[in-house]
Amino acid sequence: MKKITLILFVMGIFQIPLFADTTDTKQEIFIMEIKDQIDARTKRYVDLALQEAKDRNSTHIIIEMNTYGGALYDADEIRSALLNLDIPVYVFIDNNAASAGALISIACDSIYMAPGGSIGAATVVNQTGEAAPDKYQSYMRSIMRSTAEASGRDPRIAEAMVDEKIEIEGISKAGEVITFSTSEAMKYGFCEGEFNNTTDLLTHLKLDITKVHRYEMSNTEAIISFFINPFISGILILIIIGGIYFELQTPGVGFPIMASIIALVLYLVPYYLNGLAENWEILAFIIGLILIAIEVFVIPGFGIFGILGLILTLGSLVFMMLNNEMFDFEFVPSENITRALLTTLTGLFGSIILMFFGGVRLTNSKFFKRVALQGVQAKTEGYSSRFIKAGLAGKTGTVFSVLRPSGKVEIEGELYDANTRGEYLEQGEKIVVVDESGTSLKVKKAEN
Repeated sequence: MKKITLILFVMGIFQIPLFADTTDTKQEIFIMEIKDQIDARTKRYVDLALQEAKDRNSTHIIIEMNTYGGALYDADEIRSALLNLDIPVYVFIDNNAASAGALISIACDSIYMAPGGSIGAATVVNQTGEAAPDKYQSYMRSIMRSTAEASGRDPRIAEAMVDEKIEIEGISKAGEVITFSTSEAMKYGFCEGEFNNTTDLLTHLKLDITKVHRYEMSNTEAIISFFINPFISGILILIIIGGIYFELQTPGVGFPIMASIIALVLYLVPYYLNGLAENWEILAFIIGLILIAIEVFVIPGFGIFGILGLILTLGSLVFMMLNNEMFDFEFVPSENITRALLTTLTGLFGSIILMFFGGVRLTNSKFFKRVALQGVQAKTEGYSSRFIKAGLAGKTGTVFSVLRPSGKVEIEGELYDANTRGEYLEQGEKIVVVDESGTSLKVKKAEN
């Protein structure tokens, strides 16, 4: 005991700390942006930014915001991420924080605004711009209220930013939702200060700053965002469809189908990583391709399998661009739906044009002549394209696949390509062979 007392006495004389102070008083400020429509891409951007801020041990986060809102589901997930974050988050509203932007702003620890800025107008609207049904307004009121309570702001005012029926004496009248200017937001506790920019804000905060780090997306993320551009998506759809067509026209070449597969990967992966392409949408696309393959290779013609295949394939490409909840487009802006449809249809019609005008150029190109067989097996040299054994004329059989007017027939246990003179015959109907010359049998309905 005496030894311990002596040690403490000596440490006191020489001012030796009992424990080393490992606290670093320096601050790293992490700056990120929300300056576009809030959607799944914004959600992914925020997730990546917050994770980097944690990895860098940043002490404060500043969000530079200028948005008119966006998808409620994505905004709610961003809100939850900010409320559960241990790092203090400040938002600097440069002009606008409307609708979903207001929700995210209220989730931050402190709100600062630029002169002329605004916050509020959080009524939930559908894709036509009209107010969504009350169940959605009720949900928005609820999360606005709980978010305001969690951040120490007036929950009643937060609700009035959503519901025009709520009247707050001296602030809002019935029939109008609250939208605060910078001075009004400061007056009613929804803004802590007015500054021209984040530099002025940092000066005001008087933090012992070591470094200000501005988040920038990695090259990989930039590439992903590039391929989500509707113009690029349209080109990829053109290559996907055109590649499949040219591979069917020139089986075995390989180049068209490889181009199609690469384009498909470049289309699917970015949308999947951004949370837009759901598993069921990818599955629908694959099923659509399988149905088209069945129509082409198993059931020649163009019937129900081909139509369903096209609907599933093109429909899934459209759905992958839209942040829908299992066909629920209530909160998907109308311009997003229009853009997705136009992108897909442009890619489709572009591929059709490519098929008509590019097919001849491709087959006459030097590249094609190097990879494709160009020799002619002439009949005068003894070659024949006949694959049908002789002696089938007059024989009867049954329709194996629907003849519209071509398809397959079964005669004596073997399958043959066949066609009629225009009549459609259903599966199982009796037929008789009227001509066996050429590469397929010519048949007609057998008389009973």
